[in-house]
Amino acid sequence: MREIIQNQRKERDELLSRPYITRHTHHDDETLLSSPMIKLITGPRRVGKSTQALLMLKGRNFAYLNFDDNSLLAAWDENKVMRTLDEIYPGYEFMMLDEVQNLDKWDVWVSTLYRRGKNLVITGSNAKMLSSEMATTLTGRYLQVEMMPFSLAEFKEWHYSGNDGKGIAASTDTEALTNDYLRNGGYPETLAARSITGSYLGTLFDSIIWKDVAHRHRVRNITELSDMAAYLLANFCNPLSANSIADALSMTSVSTVKKYMGYLHEPYLFFYLPRYNNKMKIMQKAPQKVYVVDNGFVTSKAFSTSENLGRMLENHVFTELLRRGYDTERTLFYYRSRNDKETDFVLRQGNHVECLVQVCYDMSSPKTEKREANSITECAEELGCDNLVIVTRDEEKTIQEKGYTIKVVPIDKF
Repeated sequence: MREIIQNQRKERDELLSRPYITRHTHHDDETLLSSPMIKLITGPRRVGKSTQALLMLKGRNFAYLNFDDNSLLAAWDENKVMRTLDEIYPGYEFMMLDEVQNLDKWDVWVSTLYRRGKNLVITGSNAKMLSSEMATTLTGRYLQVEMMPFSLAEFKEWHYSGNDGKGIAASTDTEALTNDYLRNGGYPETLAARSITGSYLGTLFDSIIWKDVAHRHRVRNITELSDMAAYLLANFCNPLSANSIADALSMTSVSTVKKYMGYLHEPYLFFYLPRYNNKMKIMQKAPQKVYVVDNGFVTSKAFSTSENLGRMLENHVFTELLRRGYDTERTLFYYRSRNDKETDFVLRQGNHVECLVQVCYDMSSPKTEKREANSITECAEELGCDNLVIVTRDEEKTIQEKGYTIKVVPIDKF
């Protein structure tokens, strides 16, 4: 056990020695670490959860256990592990548990550590498994931080800092970077070698389907599951219902479709945006719009006969809103007016609608501008909201329409 944990310490120290950019979050590290509650960092695989946890703890005395290490899992002995940590990290203030969900009955052990007064930072890649088990065992005793792939701002910061090894900072064409990001997304391991993005993300997508969904839930008909994942990917940003998916894929069970949709959300692969309505029953019956965690998955895996930059931009705006703390259960929706005019995103705070956000890649045509302005103002009138934004690829101006002021902003400024 000592050799395993000593090797993991070398791994930890090597990771800490690397250069990183600071991720943009709406959480303050000092505030989080000063709290005795468990810090739970969740998100998709390979987006930098471990790195974020290491950076939070950098410069502090902390013990480290990586549960993606089969040798640790095979030799697991709780008492021996705790004695060895005391030897290797004498007087440690924090414990970092990486991908802790791989340990059998991890939640019971974490609960024990919490009761002993350990200040814990833990990471994991499954939303439901972590949150449900934490909620059951540790209700009210943890703070959750969700990580996503790099945002557009972080992607550009990475390039400008010279981390790409090319030193192109000032000479980098910001428009080219934005186009690159919209097509290839922000998975950290693809940034330095864009030529491998397709193969890397294609393999990662398949791995998530097999390991995090099929294996975890013991799905027998993996072909049916894979076909459904491919269908959702091809129809990202479109409103879909379980019935329409079942019809399109000739699946006989709508309940199986609903079950698979839940499975595919757990590892943060797909998100489902509900249609806003004051009546919960109506909202639950309406089709949900489907979004994917990163545009790179669309480019690498989706079957498409043409590039749809409009939907790529909309998907990016959706993931950006998630990064800002909006969620699809309480504060983020789409809306259709009584005349079937749509607004892409309704941002809600408390009991009132805070902002409406429309996405339009190219609004240079007067006809397009009129259509988008009419749509968002009609929805604004019904929802009682006067904070209206249209996000475009590169246009910036103000539109006056039906007594409303609409701010048109390019994605770089949004």
